[in-house]
Amino acid sequence: MQITADRIAAARARVPEAFQAPLATRLRRALLWTLFIGLFGWCLVDFNISPARIWEGLGRLGRVFSFMFPPHVWTSWAEFSEIAKGLGETLAIAFLGTLLGAIFAYPLSFLGARTINRLTWLRHGARRGFDLIRAFETLILALIFIRAFGLGPLPGILAIAVSEIGTFAKLFSEALENTSDKPIEGVKASGGTRLQQIRFGIAPQVNPVILSILLYNFESNVRSGTILGIVGAGGIGFLLSDRIAAYKWDEAWSIIFLIIAMVYLIDWLSGLIRARLIGKSELAK
Repeated sequence: MQITADRIAAARARVPEAFQAPLATRLRRALLWTLFIGLFGWCLVDFNISPARIWEGLGRLGRVFSFMFPPHVWTSWAEFSEIAKGLGETLAIAFLGTLLGAIFAYPLSFLGARTINRLTWLRHGARRGFDLIRAFETLILALIFIRAFGLGPLPGILAIAVSEIGTFAKLFSEALENTSDKPIEGVKASGGTRLQQIRFGIAPQVNPVILSILLYNFESNVRSGTILGIVGAGGIGFLLSDRIAAYKWDEAWSIIFLIIAMVYLIDWLSGLIRARLIGKSELAK
């Protein structure tokens, strides 16, 4: 059937909403776009974001980058040992914080899993507790623990551990809820107790997921450990902040490059571990 202008006009007359949104919808869209553009413009004005300021800042940023090249090269172990110690300290902070967070979060996650905890009030209370813990940023926790325990790696470890308790408990409980009931029913049919159902029916299903979560968060915590060091929680971040404060930009760039290399290496190693323990076919899904 040939489409003509008369047919289009007739169809438009029969079902006008198919060709154009109703007036109320168009007004609502226009209002929302006006509010969005107005809010965006207000932020630009209130924060003093102007082309002149950005251009001036880019010029200063270019001068900073020029000070970073060529990067500094440490010619003796005596000079580099402090940097190596800082890198190792950052790794240790991330590792211990992740491990402690997982140790406390694993049993708590059973309270937040619907398939394990049948008490609605207790399950929802546990979930809200996880949300409360996750509401505190790691950097804020580090500042609090620095006031309590002083400078050094300990506040950084505690800040990561407390933050990860909420994150891990939420993710672990969700993994527990996504398990299949068939292995559990098999253990139950064999006369297994509730604890044995968890041990042999649920744990084998969630352990690979938990391992993947732990490895990913460890990578993330290495980066977080760098930031925590800047506020005094030890690690390579403290040395980086010291070099920047002293305007030693070439050394700062070298430290940044080492941090990037360390994160890349950890990502590569964690990928190998996941492929070996979880299986390449699972990772490809």
